[in-house]
Amino acid sequence: MKLLKISLLVCATLLATSCQSKVKKNTLSENSENVAVDKEELQEEIKLSPQQLNKYETAYFASGCFWCVEAIFESVKGVKEAVSGYAGGKQKNPTYEEVGYGKTDHAEAVEVYYDPNEISFTELVQVFFGSHDPTQLNRQGPDKGRQYRSIAFYKNDEQKQIIESYIQALTDNKVYDNDPITTEIVPYTIFYKAESYHQDYEKNNPNNSYIKNVSVPRLNRFKENFGDYLKKSAH
Repeated sequence: MKLLKISLLVCATLLATSCQSKVKKNTLSENSENVAVDKEELQEEIKLSPQQLNKYETAYFASGCFWCVEAIFESVKGVKEAVSGYAGGKQKNPTYEEVGYGKTDHAEAVEVYYDPNEISFTELVQVFFGSHDPTQLNRQGPDKGRQYRSIAFYKNDEQKQIIESYIQALTDNKVYDNDPITTEIVPYTIFYKAESYHQDYEKNNPNNSYIKNVSVPRLNRFKENFGDYLKKSAH
């Protein structure tokens, strides 16, 4: 029910923030549009090099296990890559073991490479809140500890205002009833990429019990409520 409320709120928010969202020009024929979409979907399946990714914008979020969060953002149109890693703390070069055992201030996070001509930061914030429960303090589902806390990072004042305004909208519309939103709004400083075996973990380890019982159901709940945001290959 909460995800349904959020998806309805998304529609209202997009109308209110249309100046921040992508505006499409209906100048191509239906056939040429389909060809362009198919070409884009094919390109999405190809892993981009770091040099190719550098031309895109980045956004940073934390909302529980990064295996889940990475898979969710990679299913979204306009997102070119999502990278699992660590952010929000002060320790340099943290390891998975250090973060996982709560020996750092870092949270499991994702670095999202996106094309602002295809998806706006506002829409990424909507994806973030629509794919987890931000009222769960220092946890997400079965994962407990500050390393799994909810964080929305901002890189400038405009992004901070977008995050704050969306949280206010969620609160005003009582999406979570009277449960307070615990998401931290934090200035972005540095992101540490996680070990290579964590990248694309959900895709590469479909038979893992956590993936089957936690990650996939969470991803499917998001897909059910945010179908318009999904890449064709994500359906």
